Amino acid sequence: MKVFVTGASGYIGGSVAVRLVQAGHAVRGLIRDPSRADELRAFGIEPVVGTLADHDVLAREAQAADAVINAASSDDRGAADALIAALTGSGKSLIHTSGSSIVGDEAMGEPSERVFEEGAPFTPEPDKEARIALDDAILAAPGVRSIVLCNTLIYGDALGPKARSVQLPRLIDQARASGKAPYIGRGLNRWSNVHIADVADLYLLALEKAPDGLFAFVESGEASYLEMAQAIGEALGLPAASLDKDAAVALWGREMAVFGLGSNSRVRGHRARDLGWAPHRPSVIDWIKTQVR
Repeated sequence: MKVFVTGASGYIGGSVAVRLVQAGHAVRGLIRDPSRADELRAFGIEPVVGTLADHDVLAREAQAADAVINAASSDDRGAADALIAALTGSGKSLIHTSGSSIVGDEAMGEPSERVFEEGAPFTPEPDKEARIALDDAILAAPGVRSIVLCNTLIYGDALGPKARSVQLPRLIDQARASGKAPYIGRGLNRWSNVHIADVADLYLLALEKAPDGLFAFVESGEASYLEMAQAIGEALGLPAASLDKDAAVALWGREMAVFGLGSNSRVRGHRARDLGWAPHRPSVIDWIKTQVR
């Protein structure tokens, strides 16, 4: 199958693209930096130079492919609309990457008992309404086999081109810079999480087997930020230490501090497992302790 992947030099997109190549698919991948073209080719990915703002490039590649995986952004509505328009009525597959901060709160380190099931109604924080509207637009695309995979906190080393995940590297970098492994507030906020290799396996499985209109949370466990900070500290030989809200926002910005590192995002992904997905990589705590050092 010919598959067009956006974000092919990124953490999710690059890992998914490599997994597709390993499975025998022909992959063309969108990259912003032409100097990284040979890096992609080394993994069997044919580079397409452009950005999500190049809607004509997105349309051309989508129409030439058998399937499209949008892994570059969960929030770029213009790019999503361009892909939808190019694929409308084609019957082709469009897999879109969302993120479970859609159910996030503004707890700033405080715990929550709320656990979100797929399909259950909920009221998002205003910051996340646009992302949910984008997910809904993908799923409503006419004449398109649409799938939304809503990832949780992803950890592990990239399978493809050099790239890092969003959340844990910020904590690890700050721990090394400051000498203390940080968490926000009391650090009792919890996030569901999943290893990048298990994520890549699911994208391949979804491409091959998922029904039209599938929305699936992608998770294989959960941990608190205090537990993750303590594991980082143990791996690096450093103490864990709390940051207050203002210091966290100043350090990482509101979006990351509030919704990426200070919130609760606890979900359960039954639909992926119904497809036959069986995540089996080490837990996030075990991975931190063995790999971060």
